[in-house]
Amino acid sequence: MNYFTADTHFFHKDILGQNDFAPRPYASVEEMNQTIINNWNQRVKPTDTVYHLGDIALYFIKPVNDAYQAILDVLNQLNGNLVLIKGNHDSRAFFKFLAKHNYPLNGKPKFQFHDVGVLLKFDHRQYYLTHYPFMLGIVNQIISLHGHIHHYSVPIKENINVGVDSPELAYLSYQLPFGTPLSESDIEEMITGKAIDLAKRR
Repeated sequence: MNYFTADTHFFHKDILGQNDFAPRPYASVEEMNQTIINNWNQRVKPTDTVYHLGDIALYFIKPVNDAYQAILDVLNQLNGNLVLIKGNHDSRAFFKFLAKHNYPLNGKPKFQFHDVGVLLKFDHRQYYLTHYPFMLGIVNQIISLHGHIHHYSVPIKENINVGVDSPELAYLSYQLPFGTPLSESDIEEMITGKAIDLAKRR
């Protein structure tokens, strides 16, 4: 199965606690990291694929390879093959580090890398997967899946924020544990819920 997520921000201590941007009520980054790992692995099987739409982690220690290794140690605890789309907090140097430590899983690499985005087709639609919201204009059957804006929902029904802090998670009729990647059926429910909500506001 395919799953989708963004903006995990592993190791990002500055967003811990209550704030308007990405409230994360954890006592430490270790607690936050482990919560995401646990909830991810509760849903994602080792044979699944997760599309991560950027901003994997923020960890500033020196030497930088020690930071990269710590992030890699977290990513290696996550089930599934990871398709990584570069966010504004992800560097090419980090992707090169991951590439050097890549390994085969389910007949393909554990990590795949994309600088800009990915185009997928499912549920009779095309999905553009990018870190930043992609303004499509008036389109039929094309959806922009994105991250980047933790606390804000683009007021366009074709734009769906799949980040772990996304306010659009409220369109689901159930609550997912923090950091749980979204399934294709979750995405479908969010698309429907957002379209209904925006129509009511007209």
